[in-house]
Amino acid sequence: MTAFDVDGLRARFPALSLTHEGRPMAFFDGPGGTQVPDTVIEAVAAYYRTSNANAGGDFATSRRSDAMVAEAHAALADLFGADPDEVKLGANMTSLTLHASRSITATMAPGDEIVVTHLDHEANVGPWLSAAADRGLTIRTCDIREDDVTLDLDALDRLLGPRTRLVAFGWASNAVGTINPVAEITRRAHAAGALVYVDAVHAAPHLPLDVRAVDADFVACSTYKFFGPHLGALYGRRELLGALPSYKIRPAHDRFETGTGNFEGQAGALAAVEYLADIGRASDAGASNDGRRAALVAGMTAIRGYELELYRRLADGLAAIEGARVWGITDPARDDERTPTAAVTFESVDPATASAALGAQGIATWHGDFYATGLLERLGLGDSGGVLRIGLTHYNTAAEVDRLLDALERMAVRGAPAAAVPR
Repeated sequence: MTAFDVDGLRARFPALSLTHEGRPMAFFDGPGGTQVPDTVIEAVAAYYRTSNANAGGDFATSRRSDAMVAEAHAALADLFGADPDEVKLGANMTSLTLHASRSITATMAPGDEIVVTHLDHEANVGPWLSAAADRGLTIRTCDIREDDVTLDLDALDRLLGPRTRLVAFGWASNAVGTINPVAEITRRAHAAGALVYVDAVHAAPHLPLDVRAVDADFVACSTYKFFGPHLGALYGRRELLGALPSYKIRPAHDRFETGTGNFEGQAGALAAVEYLADIGRASDAGASNDGRRAALVAGMTAIRGYELELYRRLADGLAAIEGARVWGITDPARDDERTPTAAVTFESVDPATASAALGAQGIATWHGDFYATGLLERLGLGDSGGVLRIGLTHYNTAAEVDRLLDALERMAVRGAPAAAVPR
C-alpha cells in the first residue's frame, strides 16, 4: 500500500485550479455533485468526436457507440459488485427510482405496506408515497434516534409485518453522513418477506459498494456524485428485473431503459469508474492483476482511509468553535459509521448567511435540507434554515480544511459573516 497521493490526484481535476477574487476555490460541495477528472471530460468529448450515433446501426460510429455502452454497463456493474445485465442506466437516481417504483408496486395489492425512513433523501421517499397513493398501499415511516441521527432498528422491527412488501432506505445519509447497517436492515426486511430498495447516492463516492455482500434487491446511485457526468445507475437482482412488469414503448431495446440513452454521459461514467480503479491500482499493486472490480475496491478503500483522516481534522476543528453543533454521529470512535460529511449549525449565524459568506471567499458549501426534507423537519430544523453542509471528498486537503475552519471560527466569534471580518 502506498501513500495517498492527493496532490497527484488533484492535478487531474481542472476545476480545482479555479480562483475566486484571487483566491483558490475550495470545493466542499461534493454531496451535491463532485468535480470531474480530466479523463472524464476527455471521454465525453471523444465520444462526440468519434462515436456519436444512435444505437444498433450498421456503420462504424454506431458500432463504437454500442461497444462503449456495453462497457459502461460492465464498469458500473463492477462498481456495484454485480453483473452487467443487472445494471440499468437513466437520467439520475430519482428518475430511475420513479420508474422502478411503478413496476415494483404494480405487483402489490391494496393494503400492502412499504416502509420508508425519516433519514432518507426524498428520492427514496416521494416515489413510494406517490405509488402508494395510486395503488391503495400503506406507507409506514421508520424513525431515527435523535442523539446520533441513526435509524432506530427497534422501531423498524415494530413496523415490519406480514403485509410489508418493501423497505426503502439509504446506504448513507446525504445530510448528516450516517452510514446505515445495510446488510442487517436487509436481513430483517427479508425475514419479513419484504424486498429492499437502497439509495446509495451518498455512499458511492466514499465506500466500496458490494450489493451481493449486503444481499440487496435494488441499489441506485448517480455518477455525478462520484466524479462523473449527470447519469443514474440502478442495480436490480436479475430474477426480480425479469419478473417485474415494465412500462415501456414496444420497440425499446430494454425493459427498463426506455428511449435513446445519454451515450456521452455513459462514456463519462465509464471514465469515472476507471478513474476510481486507477486509484486502486496505484495504491495496491496486487489490485492491478485482479481485474477492475478488485482495483475499484482497493481504490475506494484508499479513498475511505484518507477521507476519514481529513474528516477527523474537520470534526476536531468544529468541536473547538464556540456555538457550533455537528448533527449526527460525533464520537470519534464511531467515525467508521459515517461519511466525511458534516451537518453544522451555529448559535451566532444562520446556515444561509454562513454559506454565502464562505462562497464570497471562494469556499463552496451547501445550506438547507438537500432534499432530506423529512429528516430536517424531524430534527426541528425545517423552519430555521436547515444546516450548513460541509462535504469532504478525496480531492480536498488539510490546508483547505484549515482555511474553512478559520473562516467559520471568525464568523462564530464575531457573529458576522466571515467575508466581513478583516483577515
